Amino acid sequence: MFAREGYVLIASAVAVSVVLVVVGLQTGALLRALLWVLAALLTLFTLWFFRDPARTPPAEAARLLLSPADGRVVEIVEENEPLYLQGPARRISIFLSPLDVHVNRIPADGVIEFDRYVEGDYLVAWHPKASELNERSQLGLVHPSGVRVLFKQIAGAVARRVVYHVAPGDTVRAGERFGIVKFGSRMDVLVPPHVPIFARVGDRVRGGVTILGHLFAPNAPDGGADAATQTP
Repeated sequence: MFAREGYVLIASAVAVSVVLVVVGLQTGALLRALLWVLAALLTLFTLWFFRDPARTPPAEAARLLLSPADGRVVEIVEENEPLYLQGPARRISIFLSPLDVHVNRIPADGVIEFDRYVEGDYLVAWHPKASELNERSQLGLVHPSGVRVLFKQIAGAVARRVVYHVAPGDTVRAGERFGIVKFGSRMDVLVPPHVPIFARVGDRVRGGVTILGHLFAPNAPDGGADAATQTP
């Protein structure tokens, strides 16, 4: 299965590959081989990049914070978040290499309340300032517990297109696909400081599958107990 956002690029890659094959037929053996190898690599890479494997969220996903993307956790930091959480927050940043699945997934159950797209620069996605300066989407949802979650698609040095398909008022479920960032990128997830986080810097994560944390109302009497017993 392939991401629908990649259909045009897949078709373009196939068309270019066909041209390379045809041109190769009119050249010498060495150049023909090089052109045919290039055509095969172009088509295979494009198909691989836009793959969209089926994912099954874990049990109790309605109470969990899930990874919104495949990749590697590169930062977990405390910071102030003025846009949606409007206060102290914990940010988890995930770097997606060009070889990772780039389909992005909703990190938690809830209702979308905040949507802001920002044009920006194209620093390498792992740069500490990428989440502030790069092209990005910024989406906020409120979980049934009342906890707010902000998640960002961030374009990298190669990625030049952020695509998403949710808007304020939409009811969403943890693990649902909602968009894609093309050709290398980063995703940030920001939650209030009281949310228990299980991820660690360096962890490999899978979108819609890996548990990043546990969501519960700040004043829930059993929240701390639930968090203590939950494992990733």
